[in-house]
Amino acid sequence: MQIIHSAKDMHSLSKLLRVSDKSIGFVPTMGALHEGHLSLVRRSKEENEITVVSIFVNPAQFGPNEDFEKYPRHREKDLAMLSSVEVDTVFMPEREEMCGKDETTSVDIGALGNILCGVARPGHFNGVATIVAKLFNIVSPDNAYFGQKDFQQCVIIKKMVTDLKCGVNVIMCPTVREADGLAMSSRNVYLTEPERKASAALYKALCHGREFILSKRPSAPSAVQDEIEKILKSEPLLNPEYIEMLKPENLEPTGKIELPVVICLAARIGKARLIDNILVKEEPSLPDDCAL
Repeated sequence: MQIIHSAKDMHSLSKLLRVSDKSIGFVPTMGALHEGHLSLVRRSKEENEITVVSIFVNPAQFGPNEDFEKYPRHREKDLAMLSSVEVDTVFMPEREEMCGKDETTSVDIGALGNILCGVARPGHFNGVATIVAKLFNIVSPDNAYFGQKDFQQCVIIKKMVTDLKCGVNVIMCPTVREADGLAMSSRNVYLTEPERKASAALYKALCHGREFILSKRPSAPSAVQDEIEKILKSEPLLNPEYIEMLKPENLEPTGKIELPVVICLAARIGKARLIDNILVKEEPSLPDDCAL
């Protein structure tokens, strides 16, 4: 497994792979890896000749009062995990490589970044898009893999790739969950034992919302929101932030529920802010988190 720290060296390798006609799969991460990340790596290895994983804790996507300094960093553990799944190359740039002091260019993804998580985290998605655009330019992948847990991020990256003609195929992969349904996340380490137990209510509420839609066929999103909110509020430690039903392809609100629809929610619990979502479709044989 090759480890590269320089953007110049990574760019040179990508050029060499291109000349050799090798397909490149790319998994961008902020480290603190878990099985969700490894599922993306395995998918990339199935579909590409070379798989590159980046590890970079992006300061541009953290607000002034967020957890950039405390964000979990486990370099050696992360590298061991990536080695175990036989990643070809790990790109680990320093902050100066990705966020130079004299840089003034950034990506503004527009209205998509001002809804859902963008309300509580202004500027977050512009920071995500700017660094992902840089990573795409450096790695030059054919395919890039993202987890469905970050549904809004996936839609935004797809929109950016389309608008900027990046030539990268963005693939959204199913959310990987703990045994009780909690979506795997690097921030789950912030949870105390009681908070961890209470957090299982997020997926329970989403599943209830899906079943309510499929069985009752309500037309008003508010009816489903009320059902979901009942379950979330049954856990005193959970503080719901939003519950929204949206069109999966562009995150536009649904005045009337028409399938497919994605239910997105966020809640605060202790020091953590957790997000999750579920796609509601007519095809019951497909997995709950089957990407579009």
